[in-house]
Amino acid sequence: MATFLYKLGRFAFRRRRYVALVWVALLALAGFGAASASTATSSSFSIPGTEAQKAFDLLEQRFPAASADGATARVVFKAPDGEKMTDRANKAEVRKVADELKSGSDQIASVTDPYTGKAVSKDGSTAYVSVSYKVSSMELTDATRDDLQDAGKVAQQSGLTVEIGGDALQVMPETGATEIIGVAIAAVVLVITFGSLIAAGLPLLTALIGVGIGVSTITALANVLDLGSTTSTLAMMIGLAVGIDYALFIVSRYRAELAEGREREEAAGRAVGTAGSAVVFAGLTVVIALVGLAVVNIPMLSKMGFAAAGTVAIAVLIALTLVPAMMGFAGKRVMGRKARKAAEAEIKTEPKPNMGTRWARFVLRKPVWVLLVGVIGLGTIAVPAASLEMGLPDDGSQPTSTTQRRAYDLLSDGFGPGFNGPLMVVVDTANSSDGKTAVNRVTDDISGIPHVVAVSPATFNKAGDTAMITVVPQDRPSSAETENVVHAIRDAGTDIKSDTGAEVLVTGSTAMNIDFSQKMNDALLPYLALVVGLAFLLLMVVFRSVLVPLKAALGFLLSVVAALGAVVAVFQWGWLGSLFGVEQTGPIMSMMPIFMVGVVFGLAMDYEVFLVTRMREAYVHGEKPPQAIVTGFRHGARVVTAAAVIMMAVFAGFIGSSESMIKMIGFSLAIAVFFDAFVVRMAIVPAVLALLGKRAWWLPRWLDRLLPNVDVEGEGLRKQLGEMPSDGEGHGDAQGERELTRV
Repeated sequence: MATFLYKLGRFAFRRRRYVALVWVALLALAGFGAASASTATSSSFSIPGTEAQKAFDLLEQRFPAASADGATARVVFKAPDGEKMTDRANKAEVRKVADELKSGSDQIASVTDPYTGKAVSKDGSTAYVSVSYKVSSMELTDATRDDLQDAGKVAQQSGLTVEIGGDALQVMPETGATEIIGVAIAAVVLVITFGSLIAAGLPLLTALIGVGIGVSTITALANVLDLGSTTSTLAMMIGLAVGIDYALFIVSRYRAELAEGREREEAAGRAVGTAGSAVVFAGLTVVIALVGLAVVNIPMLSKMGFAAAGTVAIAVLIALTLVPAMMGFAGKRVMGRKARKAAEAEIKTEPKPNMGTRWARFVLRKPVWVLLVGVIGLGTIAVPAASLEMGLPDDGSQPTSTTQRRAYDLLSDGFGPGFNGPLMVVVDTANSSDGKTAVNRVTDDISGIPHVVAVSPATFNKAGDTAMITVVPQDRPSSAETENVVHAIRDAGTDIKSDTGAEVLVTGSTAMNIDFSQKMNDALLPYLALVVGLAFLLLMVVFRSVLVPLKAALGFLLSVVAALGAVVAVFQWGWLGSLFGVEQTGPIMSMMPIFMVGVVFGLAMDYEVFLVTRMREAYVHGEKPPQAIVTGFRHGARVVTAAAVIMMAVFAGFIGSSESMIKMIGFSLAIAVFFDAFVVRMAIVPAVLALLGKRAWWLPRWLDRLLPNVDVEGEGLRKQLGEMPSDGEGHGDAQGERELTRV
């Protein structure tokens, strides 16, 4: 592989104008496709195989006018002190708001009158108007949302408190400012790392071109493939991260080759042939992690994974072709001014040990202590992960400054927390001999379940074969007690079906969230096994070793569990919550652990491959194991540190978001990258390799024959270029190297 990539790098360098033209043309084509494509709607969300989804589908089939998948809103009114919502003047104001809503938008399906729909609290202080829409929240027009927000302003002037809850006001969080801050921080870190504006600009420019092509392609195909706006957000985040990383690795190696006195074209070829090999396999591990999201069997997640994987593939191709082409345009200006002057004066000085060299030598002196401190430290931080509770956030987790949170609190005070997440029970009586009797039994049984405060009368469809019952639990939607209510209704439904033939199904946003969380929880271990297992096999091919990939996988698992522990401590227990703007603790977003595993695994393997392949390369070319570790850190530690700092800065920027979900994702990814890059890769990895010595590169003879030799370390390339020592000298030749792996 190294030989092929070497030729590719030289070709791209020589034909840089044509290569650059091809990528610019692809960017223009993708941009034109995105600009001419119709505006994407929200991606349809479904959870195949769950009871909530089955009930949802049944509602759409037998209650088509109910708009089961439509957005909902609640306009909540609270009377001034000493007054009630049943007072004549207040009644008139509420009904005026309801009438304005009915005539305000053709997207509205229904608006209920609180005085006929029993939506006034017992003490008369609070009332709410329920609004149902024909389309989902992401398909609502701005005009419809404005009408909803303006509806209560007149009522507020009369002294009523008016707040709005529900998913109708949900919009995709704006992340543009955060991305700009992330790119700015990346630019600063790159300038510090390279000491050259040209070298710093290369990774940024090529990464932005790759992200532009990827995101524009996703936008162009959004309607055809039913891709939601979250798909392009994930692709942008991952594409920017790996795009900068991969270009950073190759530019860094190019500078090292130039510093050794090689001509520019030769240096570009060698950079792509060596660092490019690491980029290919690092990219493959990211693609495996993202495509593996299909294991969860949630179409939306699968599409997000495939789209992001496509963006990563583009980033790899750009690193192998556009980066060497751009290095051709930049010339020797990719070197810092001091390095250029030294090269022009042909000054040969012994380089001073850099921070990576000094750190590696320290670890080699105290490997046991470094290993113990790293493992015990991460293990301690991981302890809270044992108490992980997963769920999906509701309006109660919103900042108190939002109208959704204030509406949530008003409903909780006036009616009880459960009114914020009513359950929808669907009774299918098509196979029952007496449907009405079966439905009456369902109502009676549910009424006797603990923590249920209200059960509405059943509503039958026109055919009379399906009934809807609204159940209000006592506790907030994301509580464990509400989850127990859902399970109790389903358990009661099993007996009812066996006795009457009527099937009882529970759905609604609360039940959907519970089923979604359970599905994600069930998929976590299979997903981990698939991703880590495939990556383990891939890394065995890369490193020609069993213990190095095993150490990489175990280190990753340790950093992920530690990150989960930190997330639980902050967002579930509330430790240091005020520091990160956590206003309401609760269960951890159910999608977050798998999402974090996929993203961080890819980045962690990037750092592992780039750092350890340099050690492997040094070892194969004759250095002893301890010296190979120092060489790997001398060349790779600065680059890996820069890449990790950039990623942490990009992810940490999301902590400032007002959305609790975005805040949690930003914190989890930033802390996971910190643990993996600085504790696992920079401390635990060299400590383990130091203790293992030559045994780290051991490979059974039978496995050595089975695994393909992809020549990641450039052994075949050096042999072809006439730089390999003759047989018996050092470790250089392939046979000698293989003998060493069998120690």
